[in-house]
Amino acid sequence: MSDSARPTVVVARKLLPAGLDLLAEYEVRVGGLDVERPALLELVAGADAFISDPTVPVDGELLDAAGPQLRVVSNFAVGYDNIDVEACRERGVVVTNTPGVLTNATAELALELTLAAARRASEAEATLRAGRWTGWDPGAMLGLELSGATFGIVGLGRIGGRYAELVRPLAGEILYVARSPKPERERELGARRVELGELLERSDVVSLHAPAAPETKHMIGADELARMRPHAVLVNTGRGTLVDSAALARALADGQIGAAGLDVYEHEPHVPEELLGAPRCVLLPHIGSATHTARNAMAELAARNALAVLAGEEPPHRVA
Repeated sequence: MSDSARPTVVVARKLLPAGLDLLAEYEVRVGGLDVERPALLELVAGADAFISDPTVPVDGELLDAAGPQLRVVSNFAVGYDNIDVEACRERGVVVTNTPGVLTNATAELALELTLAAARRASEAEATLRAGRWTGWDPGAMLGLELSGATFGIVGLGRIGGRYAELVRPLAGEILYVARSPKPERERELGARRVELGELLERSDVVSLHAPAAPETKHMIGADELARMRPHAVLVNTGRGTLVDSAALARALADGQIGAAGLDVYEHEPHVPEELLGAPRCVLLPHIGSATHTARNAMAELAARNALAVLAGEEPPHRVA
């Protein structure tokens, strides 16, 4: 705790006013979007609460820099693979996240990527803007029609389930992969649980909504891409580590799959050159939750998680 009697909340980079305003009675330090690691390690010293985001590694070094009074790491995101959860447990630090409030926004973006990739929208727009469009050509820019398509969803949680609801009016069939059966969702959506191999072989669209974990790293690699249909669309709004970027670029260049739509990358903000140059590939800069509604709700929830722990209460969304 700082020299003032008030608890100190350190915001690693940025927190929108919807969350920041809730912290008005506390001492708040903000690193800023350009904060470097050494400055952050200094800034966090004496913090009682730390508000991180997916770009900020929270490891033993940072926790020790904060000091033994640190009580909570509140992540401004659903995923928390940026946090060493075990290191937090060892130090008695609570870890929280912000699920639920960004479900619609992220599922809607997955739908946008599905449509844009299937119909080669970014490629068509680039052709037009560059002055290369020479007029209507019945054989040009042919894409995938989604009505009656088979949609394969990897991870039927909050976001994957909402995506399934959005595509249901288009889908001829919905297949899904999950660690455990979802019988209620199967009834609601007419979905069927299958193994990943069958999903890849049968789906016209494969949309990834799995978390980042050692067992999901490169779950879509060269072998998996080879099992997909030649016109199939791969969409990833989950985590960049789910896909082997180099293998995906090769599959697109070789015409092994039809198209891809990506919002996440392995080493953000770096985007591999091979993906930047890949054909039929729609690329967005991790904007899955970037709506006014979602980001404001995330900021508020991140603040409320921290405030609850500081008040000795159970936070709304505790993960450890």
